[in-house]
Amino acid sequence: MELIADILLVAGALGAGLYCFVLSRRLKRFTDLEKGVGGAVSVLSSQAEELKKSLDTARDASDQSGVALKELTERAETIAQRLELMMASMHDVVPEEEDAAKPSAPDPEPVIPKKVDHASTETEGEDDQPREQQVKRPGGLMFLRHSRSEATT
Repeated sequence: MELIADILLVAGALGAGLYCFVLSRRLKRFTDLEKGVGGAVSVLSSQAEELKKSLDTARDASDQSGVALKELTERAETIAQRLELMMASMHDVVPEEEDAAKPSAPDPEPVIPKKVDHASTETEGEDDQPREQQVKRPGGLMFLRHSRSEATT
């Protein structure tokens, strides 16, 4: 009986040794730097470093672009203020050369024939009232505000 127990004990030890040998080979292949997970980890590590460098470069470029954009915005705001002042000062200026060259007669209005109703005399009193004179619009200005009553004519 002892002989059978010793044989089983030696067989178990040989099986455990063989299992450990196979397991160590698999572990070496698993952590291999070229083919296994170790290689994947090393590749991911190098890619992470490259991404960090590119992120730092992009951050520096965006900071420089932000500073340049801020300077351009401030410059554009000052120029816009100057243009607004120029436009405000030119609002009251009417070129005299064009006023002297053009006649001051207002544009003729189209005549709309009215129906004459012999039964009512209300239309006769309306014809006697003078029509509103049109306001002469200055020419040559780029921007000019118009009242709503002028826009409909």
